[in-house]
Amino acid sequence: MSQTVSLRLCRADYHDPTHMRALVDLLDSYARDGMGGAEPLSDFTKTNLPAALQARAFMFSVLAFDEAQGGLPVGLVNCVEGFSTFACRPLVNVHDVVVAASHRGQRIGEQMLVLVEQLARERGACKLTLEVLSGNAPAARLYQRIGFENYQLEPSMGHALFMQKWL
Repeated sequence: MSQTVSLRLCRADYHDPTHMRALVDLLDSYARDGMGGAEPLSDFTKTNLPAALQARAFMFSVLAFDEAQGGLPVGLVNCVEGFSTFACRPLVNVHDVVVAASHRGQRIGEQMLVLVEQLARERGACKLTLEVLSGNAPAARLYQRIGFENYQLEPSMGHALFMQKWL
């Protein structure tokens, strides 16, 4: 674990090659981890993700760099703007949260999510959403500590389940 972290947080510039290298590398490390599916990103994704993000105004990302280690990229949060029909306002889905293994336990994820919340508020968002694997207890504790809770409309109906169908 890093002894001294001088953290620099920023909104990623999808046109900045340094930011895009950091984003792709951090996302690939997350994809290779068991929490990310334990498979590396495809060459297609690594090559095309920067242009795909540039083309989508509803996407934004936050990066964290450890300046004490020469600007080493140590954190990433990818976000997708959606829309709440009930509130008639945007919402922001926190899609990926990545902290380098060497820097976990230093509240870097929390600091990045504070910036995400600020950026979401600037976009006029009514809420943040995210999904977390039930086996990822450290992440779930982080999200609960900073105010996330299970989604429900009517308590007697229970909380929402996150589901998918591959196309």
